[in-house]
Amino acid sequence: MLPTFFRTLFSKHPLTVNTISGAGLFIVGDFIEQKIESWRGVHGKELDTHRLGRIAAVGLLESPPHYYFYKYLDIHYPGKSFKMISKKILLDQVIACPMFSVLFFIPLALLEGKSWGRSCEEFKNKFPYVYLVDWILWPPCQLINFYFVPAHYRVLYVNTFTVLWNVFLSYMKHYDQFE
Repeated sequence: MLPTFFRTLFSKHPLTVNTISGAGLFIVGDFIEQKIESWRGVHGKELDTHRLGRIAAVGLLESPPHYYFYKYLDIHYPGKSFKMISKKILLDQVIACPMFSVLFFIPLALLEGKSWGRSCEEFKNKFPYVYLVDWILWPPCQLINFYFVPAHYRVLYVNTFTVLWNVFLSYMKHYDQFE
């Protein structure tokens, strides 16, 4: 259970708290990936703070839609029955994953200075792999989320689990820049 201070923040300012925590956890995921890349020798020992800034911007961009998406699911698909949870998971896979993948790859590429066409091309090349891993990883995670996690903590739960996901996304975003 979260301390009273955090419960109060989540109940009074859920969008703000989820947005800030989302950006922070995107940074943590990319930080870990940069350390892995450094350890593997694919780039220097210096931390790329500009890259961290770009990923923070994407975290700020993605977190509000995450918040409203889960709020929508809770309103329109209430309860914890197998049928309702299955619908939520299916909608998460069919709507959220593609939408948030677009919001990850294209803005990051644009912030790197790539053209719109090159940004879209990068997304088209990398999305099939991201979507495959998403189907393996997220349904079990979301089953736990929709069954056990109270609605106002769902984005925090997803964002926390997303640290590992963000390590993977950061790898997918940057792996070809070191070949």
